Amino acid sequence: MLKRKLSEQLLDWKNAPDKMSLIVQGARQVGKTFTINEFAKRNYDNYIYINFEETPEHTAIFSGNLDAGTIYTNLTLRFRNVNIIPEKTLIFLDEIQKCPSAITALKFLTIDKKFDWIASGSLLGIGYKNVSSFPVGYVNRLEMHSLDFEEYLWAHGYDDEKISIIKENFVNNEPLSGGIHNVFMNLFKEYIVVGGMPKVVHDFITHRNYANVLTLQRAIIEDYKADISKYADEREKPKIRECFLSIPKQLAKENKKFQYGLVEKKGTASKFAGSLMWLHDAGITNFCYNLSQPELPLEGNSINSQFKLYMRDTGLLMAMLDDGAQADIIEGNLGIYKGAIYENIVADIFTKLGKKLYYFEYRNQIEMDFIIRYNEKATAVDVKSATNSKSKSMTNIIKNWGMEQGIQLSSKNIEGNDVVRNYPLYMSIFLR
Repeated sequence: MLKRKLSEQLLDWKNAPDKMSLIVQGARQVGKTFTINEFAKRNYDNYIYINFEETPEHTAIFSGNLDAGTIYTNLTLRFRNVNIIPEKTLIFLDEIQKCPSAITALKFLTIDKKFDWIASGSLLGIGYKNVSSFPVGYVNRLEMHSLDFEEYLWAHGYDDEKISIIKENFVNNEPLSGGIHNVFMNLFKEYIVVGGMPKVVHDFITHRNYANVLTLQRAIIEDYKADISKYADEREKPKIRECFLSIPKQLAKENKKFQYGLVEKKGTASKFAGSLMWLHDAGITNFCYNLSQPELPLEGNSINSQFKLYMRDTGLLMAMLDDGAQADIIEGNLGIYKGAIYENIVADIFTKLGKKLYYFEYRNQIEMDFIIRYNEKATAVDVKSATNSKSKSMTNIIKNWGMEQGIQLSSKNIEGNDVVRNYPLYMSIFLR
């Protein structure tokens, strides 16, 4: 069984003195249902699981009055064999986007406080528009992603004590021994190819078969396409699909700013902006916005019309490429496109750290892959796919744009000074 960070977050929520109902969001197949089910079995005497997609008849529980008393009565009618005991029962409403009235009811169930309620869904960001009254102020939210690199290391048997070895070197700015550095760099390349989708990771850990990985990943991509066909508005379906399929081409460019013309000749924001937002709300992609100035506050300087678009799981991006791309990453043979893949994995890692993504590009004179808030300073982050760590953009942004510090992420060991320091790519997980 894969160890997930969400399990600890769920336990913190359960033990909170004045908890509200909980909504867990995340893309399809990132492990929400499995993790919540395992948590429920370990921590509650009584547990009810309702999946509105599997059993749509259960939407009737929330079809009339939404007061807590009526809902409890409806539950006892349909779950006669479950002891519903106050303060000892968890009720898990899965795929809740299929029952918008259940989302509204979370307000009254939170006020009532008799039972613990968790709701989850793969397309909640899209389904919210069907909710008559969202329970603002009455729910907590958690977002679940595919496995991050630390969780991937856990799956490989690296416990926190082993991971703390590389973290200590990161904190002290001391290079790792060559042997340890090579081990973690190879694991990181493996993670790029395998990605973090739980089913894929479990299969790879069990069988060590990259062909299986590709088959499973492409099945997930087909599921995403099916979701577009099933859940998107009829007029939006072909546009969303074309935006999705354009992602590998968007990232292949030297300037990775999203271009609508690569989706369709003479394509425009007015035609495709809603399609891109659908992909984001479905948990499939991440936006990375350009900054007018590389300084804090980052959001205050973001330019919403200029952005890059990354896949949330880099393994799925790899599966959208041709069959030989896996070996090219592992063996280091991929050419220019390797930079796009390395950028995507860093974007994925930053998102899983809770960071909103920004970059800085100015008149084709300078482009910095990411700008993050780190140690309360605006920090330039340059992702290098080659061993050569020299960067004209980094020198330019430090010298001419008032940046106090920069970080380069590459396959090289720790080196540098207090102004610009190089860290191995796998240490990006520590840039909280």
